[in-house]
Amino acid sequence: MKAKLVLICAVGVLSLFLFACAPVAKQASVEVSCDDFSQQPHLSKQVEVAAGGTLTVTLCSNPTTGFEWESARISDQSVLQQTDHRFESPEAENIVGAAGKDVWTFRALKKGTSTVSMEYSRPWEGGEKGEWTFNLTVTVK
Repeated sequence: MKAKLVLICAVGVLSLFLFACAPVAKQASVEVSCDDFSQQPHLSKQVEVAAGGTLTVTLCSNPTTGFEWESARISDQSVLQQTDHRFESPEAENIVGAAGKDVWTFRALKKGTSTVSMEYSRPWEGGEKGEWTFNLTVTVK
């Protein structure tokens, strides 16, 4: 009985040690669908990525509605730098007005925390602003 208890404790301590020492991902990604935004139009998430790694953020987008994601605002550009932004058309062809995806790529430059903020708006004067918002807290380790 005592030997089983010692073995269980040893396995538990080893598991905690391995979990605490687990490496931070060099590649991280966050994706938010149109359904997610329909349920909650103002979303916030958190993600961790290793210094020198990359982060991909994919958000639902449908420019045929006149809405578009405004430029990503990065709170600390010494920690996180945008390297790419592109629109991906919907996979299914022959579907007029179907939503696609906006995809941003960021490089984690150094340890620290930065926030990426984005708004989905109609950009013209008088157009709806901030219909959807997305805030991502990025911790670079």
